[in-house]
Amino acid sequence: MNRNKLVSIITPSYNCADYIADTIKSIQAQTYPDWELLITDDCSTDNSRQIIQDFAEKDPRIRLLCLEKNSGAGTARNNSISEAKGRYIAFCDSDDRWTPEKLEKQIRFMEEKGCGLSYTSYMTCEEDGRINGIVVCRLRETLSSLKRDDKIGCLTVIYDTALVGKVFMPDLRKRQDWAMKLKVLQKCNEAFGMKEPLAYYRLRSDSISRNKRSLVKYNIAVYREIFGWSNIRSSLFFYFVFMPNYILKRIGLKYINR
Repeated sequence: MNRNKLVSIITPSYNCADYIADTIKSIQAQTYPDWELLITDDCSTDNSRQIIQDFAEKDPRIRLLCLEKNSGAGTARNNSISEAKGRYIAFCDSDDRWTPEKLEKQIRFMEEKGCGLSYTSYMTCEEDGRINGIVVCRLRETLSSLKRDDKIGCLTVIYDTALVGKVFMPDLRKRQDWAMKLKVLQKCNEAFGMKEPLAYYRLRSDSISRNKRSLVKYNIAVYREIFGWSNIRSSLFFYFVFMPNYILKRIGLKYINR
């Protein structure tokens, strides 16, 4: 195992028995051979753990880790990051999938760019896997641009620990993935994107990210956590900077996917 080439894939799992096998198979299908998959189960009440364990017993690159109490996706991801041995840290949730050449193309892209953080465009799909749209990324993001709106899909993110170290997610129940990207950009200043869609994001009716109103306080909490802003400044920035940018993004996505 070449640690300098190894990609540690971080996957939180909670009651994803219907999808986790597809996620794992998409990672096993990678044309890039140097990877490990670290799945932390967040006290699932279905048979997710057994499905993961069955894969792990047949493939030594897969590890099942378990939390003792339900703590949220951020804590589950951090648990996996703490166990990661790879130079590169990548993220794929337990209901999402990658294209077979994602790692190969994205690691080559990062080596050519010499960048600490990269991301790609991605497809969106229904719960049954049918593709229903695309989210096209921008070619470059900075700390300034990303704090105005999270334009990077977490399922496409890879960061290089050789350049930014191990970066963990803050203790937030939601929006912790956006906060982590901001923390990485505080270290490497800019991130680069690939226009080619290399992942599939599953839109689920029970996903916490589907209820945008419930995320408002967590968006504001990110500004307090990452930048140390007051609650008033964080709220004003959210309503007068973040929201207009978010609305424009949604309009753009509707135009692309009409």
